[in-house]
Amino acid sequence: MIKKIIVSTCLLISFVSFAQQGTASPYSFYGIGDSRLKGTLEFRSMAGVAVEQDSIHLNIENPASYASLGQTTFSVGGTFGTTKLKSDTETSKAQRSTFDYLAVGIPMGKFGAAFGLVPLSSVGYRLSNDNTAIPGAVSSQLEGKGGVNKVFFGVGYKITPKWNIGADIQYNFGKITTTSIELVSGIQNATREVNTAEIAGTNFNIGTMYQTKVYKKMNLYTSLNYTFSGNLNSDNTRVVDVDGDPDPYTYPPSSSELKLPGKLTIGAGIGEARKWLVGTTLAFQGDGKLNNNYNTMDNVRYEKYSKYAIGGYYVPNYSSFTSYLSRVTYRAGFKYEKLGLIVNNESINDVGMTLGAGFPITGTFSNVNFGLEFGKKGTTSSGLIKENYMNFSLSFSFNDRWFVKSKFN
Repeated sequence: MIKKIIVSTCLLISFVSFAQQGTASPYSFYGIGDSRLKGTLEFRSMAGVAVEQDSIHLNIENPASYASLGQTTFSVGGTFGTTKLKSDTETSKAQRSTFDYLAVGIPMGKFGAAFGLVPLSSVGYRLSNDNTAIPGAVSSQLEGKGGVNKVFFGVGYKITPKWNIGADIQYNFGKITTTSIELVSGIQNATREVNTAEIAGTNFNIGTMYQTKVYKKMNLYTSLNYTFSGNLNSDNTRVVDVDGDPDPYTYPPSSSELKLPGKLTIGAGIGEARKWLVGTTLAFQGDGKLNNNYNTMDNVRYEKYSKYAIGGYYVPNYSSFTSYLSRVTYRAGFKYEKLGLIVNNESINDVGMTLGAGFPITGTFSNVNFGLEFGKKGTTSSGLIKENYMNFSLSFSFNDRWFVKSKFN
């Protein structure tokens, strides 16, 4: 049954991942857009804390985790988000429904493998500046859509019962289209410029996880992974036309090389298996080179990214026969991120809280997960925009045994 679910879902999501507009943030104009690489919902509900060697939940952030899977795991998730955009003078709202990830993990003795599709970044904004009432003034409309997706394949290996290592290869690809329209008051025709960037490139991720008992039932969990920097080749086209002109001007095609920065993620936590966990995650990333020919601006700089998060879970009684709610996993977390973007000399930060719950499907190791994330990004200082957001997420994690030889004919 799980095989049929995987095939049909892969076909559907492969189409949806190209068609969706995964963000409504004006900050997605810069670089290759808003980062969407946040892991599976089980760990996102703990603000990204993913340090335990879990046997039924897939951790796509650290490939070392694949070696701990006990069953074939198929995980898929999506999000409905609402955002309130606020400047010094105006307020607006936006909504988005997005695909977050699709991944399959397969245990193979001391080895484990995983593959999947994850949006790496999204571009989605629509801004306007109406000055038509002022003679000679310029009115503008800006719109962007698209993003970059990631296909990955990785393998983990259990060196000892306590220590895992792993690595995966990632192929990044996507298309970003931006449109700008300018109209000068008193002039009938507007000028439109359309830029398209087709992006592709590869990079690698390695990781290790270690856990040990420190006191009676209490365990210490640690996680470390590093994503190597990688180049993205961008094939760019630019078309400029004036309303009413049947012959738009197309610039000669050009190419530029973008650079994804390397990223180090460190995590640690303490807890009792299948009962509770409290942990923290720190992530650090270089500034990279992500500005393309259409979004290079004098008032924009890039800096090093950093993230600080704390989170955990609690299960009242995972083996209870009398109370279903006692088998539910309750999750929470808090995060602070410096997004690596400086606009008008203001660092763009993201501060948020997460809540979640994992509901087991009776008679199986599968589960349904719900998550809530709310927070704020950006600032209204220096003429910028602050985003107050709330995201409602849903995921399914199906578990099954594959490659088990039947004992009966």
